Amino acid sequence: MKTLVVGSGGREHALAWKLAMSPKVQTVFVAPGNGGTEADPKLHNVPITDFGALADFAQREKIALTVVGPEAPLAAGIVDLFRARGLRVFGPTRAAAQLESSKAFAKEFMQRHGIPTAKHASYTDPAAAHAHVDSNGVPIVIKADGLAAGKGVVVAMSAAEAHEAIDWMLVDTANQLGVQHNAGGARVVIEEFLVGEEASFIVVSDGRHAVSLATSQDHKRLLDHDQGPNTGGMGAYSPAPVVTPNVHAKAMHEIIQPTLAGMAAEGTPFTGFLYAGLMVDDHGQPRTVEFNCRLGDPETQPILMRLKSDLFDLLMHATDGTLDQVELKWDRRTALGVVMAAHGYPLAPRKGDAITGLPPDADDAMVFHAGTTMQDGTLVTSGGRVLCATALGDSVKLAQQHAYDLLHGIRFDGAQYRRDIGFRAIKR
Repeated sequence: MKTLVVGSGGREHALAWKLAMSPKVQTVFVAPGNGGTEADPKLHNVPITDFGALADFAQREKIALTVVGPEAPLAAGIVDLFRARGLRVFGPTRAAAQLESSKAFAKEFMQRHGIPTAKHASYTDPAAAHAHVDSNGVPIVIKADGLAAGKGVVVAMSAAEAHEAIDWMLVDTANQLGVQHNAGGARVVIEEFLVGEEASFIVVSDGRHAVSLATSQDHKRLLDHDQGPNTGGMGAYSPAPVVTPNVHAKAMHEIIQPTLAGMAAEGTPFTGFLYAGLMVDDHGQPRTVEFNCRLGDPETQPILMRLKSDLFDLLMHATDGTLDQVELKWDRRTALGVVMAAHGYPLAPRKGDAITGLPPDADDAMVFHAGTTMQDGTLVTSGGRVLCATALGDSVKLAQQHAYDLLHGIRFDGAQYRRDIGFRAIKR
């Protein structure tokens, strides 16, 4: 059978790589793909981004399953279009994707359904938002309401930083974040600062049932020791030790199941990857920081390296509504991925730098491509996060060592990466 993966990042490279392992899959197309998917003989890049043209392609090629990777096409309604054409597609509808595309929608939904999260308020008026900060103090969290590729969040430790973030998100609507504002215009969500340790809790949902993927933890800040600006993610590892069996049970019972039940009750059943960003406090109580309507990036890379089950089978069950028949098998080892980012990332990543020294793929090590493209036969950088060196190891420390060994031979001008991915788990 033929499959189609929509997207061009590291998450999509990992999805396509894993789908190609299924004995039931004959061909994996990636639209538009990147330099890594182009170099893999088992994958085929398709230079199409228009939704209608992609649906035409899926019909023409008799694609058995389309998997949508990034949030932007989901928020724009690609699943609705494919379903209207009678095509099998995995992902949430435009209405269900509001859990990610509107932070205000998500917070109000959680409030309606009693899902544990931070206290919040939404504002379109800068003066009212500034007054909220003045009356509540810091630390405080300021979020742009629309999609911002993982960078529309400021954890303000000073009042000046909070006020600057509000002006940036509300006053300067043509801001450098490139936030895709909702139809109502610019809006910010201001939340209380939650104390604890973050983890990524991702499930596969068919609208009624949910199967949890391996837990993971990513590193949002650009620099070592969680310093510097927020990014889309500088590395990740799986499993996340902070998600104990007790935390896992609470996350499913208090967050995931009420969310799926609430979405179904409101007429927007959620099918797809549902990602709950958790903040776990010292008492093991998880609260929801945010929802995403797709797999995390770079969490996908270590998670899929650990998945021993057939991904194609899993997603076919999800689109058939039969996830209650699925039990996943996982590699017991830890997987850890380190992102290599371009010069100038996250605000102004440079493109066009030649990449050399990529190691060969191995059963326990893989360099997933994100911001890469082939230019006149040379692999060059084409985005902010360029590569994710991902490896398995019998402990977090060994997986970390293996991943860093993997990237040490890779070269491109201005490359930047953190040297402490996995430090929280190693501390434990």
